Amino acid sequence: MSYASSLRRRPPEPMKLPPWRARLLFMAILLGLGGLVVRSAYLQGFHDTFLQNKGNARYSRDIEITAHRGMITDRVGEPLAVSTPVESIWANPEDVEATPQQLEKLAKVLHIGKDELASKLSNRDKGFVYLKRQLPPDEAEKAVRLKIPGVALHREYRRFYPGAEVTAHLLGFTGVDDNGQEGLELLLQDRLAGMPGSERIIKDARGHVVEDVANVRAPKPGTDVALSLDSKLQYLAFREIKMAVENHHAKAGSIVVLDAKSGEVLALANWPSYNPNNRERPSLQTMRNHAVTDLFEPGSTMKPFTAAAALESGKVRPDTVINTEHGVYVVGGHKIHDTHAEASMTVSQIIQKSSNVGATKLALSLSPETFWHNLSEVGFGALTGSNFPGEAYGRLRDFKRWVPIDQATMSYGNGISVNLLQLARAYTVFANDGELQPVTLIKRDVPLVGKKVFSERTAREVRAMLELVVQPGGTAPQAQINGYRVAGKTGTAHKLDGGHYVNKYIASFVGLAPASNPRLIVAVMVDEPAGAQYYGGQVAAPVFSNVMGSALRILNIPNDAPLGNVLMPPAGEIIKEEV
Repeated sequence: MSYASSLRRRPPEPMKLPPWRARLLFMAILLGLGGLVVRSAYLQGFHDTFLQNKGNARYSRDIEITAHRGMITDRVGEPLAVSTPVESIWANPEDVEATPQQLEKLAKVLHIGKDELASKLSNRDKGFVYLKRQLPPDEAEKAVRLKIPGVALHREYRRFYPGAEVTAHLLGFTGVDDNGQEGLELLLQDRLAGMPGSERIIKDARGHVVEDVANVRAPKPGTDVALSLDSKLQYLAFREIKMAVENHHAKAGSIVVLDAKSGEVLALANWPSYNPNNRERPSLQTMRNHAVTDLFEPGSTMKPFTAAAALESGKVRPDTVINTEHGVYVVGGHKIHDTHAEASMTVSQIIQKSSNVGATKLALSLSPETFWHNLSEVGFGALTGSNFPGEAYGRLRDFKRWVPIDQATMSYGNGISVNLLQLARAYTVFANDGELQPVTLIKRDVPLVGKKVFSERTAREVRAMLELVVQPGGTAPQAQINGYRVAGKTGTAHKLDGGHYVNKYIASFVGLAPASNPRLIVAVMVDEPAGAQYYGGQVAAPVFSNVMGSALRILNIPNDAPLGNVLMPPAGEIIKEEV
């Protein structure tokens, strides 16, 4: 065998690694295993919340439990706003496993478009998304029967208003989350809302809810609230103001009924109205509570306060004769007119026949500061204290900027603005012997102490003048009520349009009864009555009579006049007024 062939048969010698490389590899493997052991011990023994959260994210979830909203009732416990349980459909997009056919059926059951449903389920990063809220139980059950993984029910509450449009402007409404959006629902949100709770649920691998583990936090229900409202009087007031607006083809109308002694609002209604149970909201104008949030010039309903200021000053008495200039009087180059020309009238007759000239002369007999002070003291230019959201202050300009014509026009209700609740409240000074009563929309167990504005003598003298207004020879015979003495005042004011008075009117009437010891005050305002009848005595006074007469009988208030006491003037005789 040759030397070359022997070399070919000899196997190659194995490659020898340096000893230090083997030791380095061994140490690296040992360190890696040690790191895994330490990390495992750290996660399971010291930082186990991370793993638990990851596991919970896949198999459990905390769901908010909606708190039951407190009920709103009237003064005797009749429900005005209640929350009823409804079902909402929610999903975890990551867990949803559904065929196109199932999704199509689900969209149909939920009454939403397929594209809208797909959009809600497209975001896999969201762990909770509502597909449809506040479904009737039968529709919610249809959605559950589809058995789509990742889709489940969630109990919520929806607000229901038994009175619907009758109480809409006062109560307002809640949003889809059952939080107050308007009216008393908004004002009383903190008391009604309660505190939501939470509940933990377990899901299987396919996203189905397996069980409710426990109440993590129980919800705290909201507090029930009793309003000062009387449901019977509220319906009565709503019916009459609606009828007046429709019969006179007016733009709108408002009415307020006050307890003259406590200042509690027993009824407050507007027309047009809306149904708060309908989620499709009307225009913002329709939803406005015009009796509180809107201002108007009160016209001749302001004259009793002018007379009271003059009486309080001691310059005149009810029988003092005032030269009324045959119905035309010039102040600062401006002519003031009466609709009926009289050479002279007593102070009582100025109120009875609603003389603009007479009211002007009474106001100008006082200093601007004195007249302003009297108007301010009865609440003009200030909030009523009802705390209703959006309540308007009204407008009473600073007397330092007055010129004589300003003081003159304010005496008969021009150049000053009020809301209807503010005007009704002001008349509590005549019902309570000179004491202004604070108003409230919440039931009071004990009446609050009012503020003394006029003397008892002044208040009673003005009240006697207001009784003349509803008698033949006054501007409001149609305000009379069989079996009761009535005191009140009409208003017929031109409306402002673009800074100028136009032939559109606000017809109003504010009255008290029984006049011997007033228990109720009713204020009525009708905006832009159309047709031949637009005076306050023709349009607003009959509404007052119907509401006040029925309210006195409902509340069992004793008669203070014999039956058959109503005396109407001869047919066609109307004592006109206009400012």
